[in-house]
Amino acid sequence: MSKEVINTAHAPAPIGPYNQAIKAGNLLFISGQIPINPATNELVSGSVQEEARQVMNNLKAILEAASLTFEHVVKTTIFLSDMSLFAEVNEVYGSYFTNAYPARETVAVKGLPKNVNVEISMIATAAL
Repeated sequence: MSKEVINTAHAPAPIGPYNQAIKAGNLLFISGQIPINPATNELVSGSVQEEARQVMNNLKAILEAASLTFEHVVKTTIFLSDMSLFAEVNEVYGSYFTNAYPARETVAVKGLPKNVNVEISMIATAAL
């Protein structure tokens, strides 16, 4: 099986030894995205909903670079700085899916990169 690197200028550039996504066969593994605006390379500040929206837009750009959509997503992991943010992030997250929600876990962690409140990673499949 071959491994293909997926990167797009429409999502934040990696800041370490990783790629935005890796396509392996029919699966796309998307690295955790935080609320960085790729146009300015600045963190989105404001409400947790604004952070979540930027994260989801970054994920959307990576999916599109692989010719996929949120309909192709089969698994997500949401990392929160505090579980009290769950409802607000969940509302934004849910608005990006139309049906057949993917499998998911949501965990609160002690810290996230750049002290953001939300990070989300995804696995998608082209075999639908």
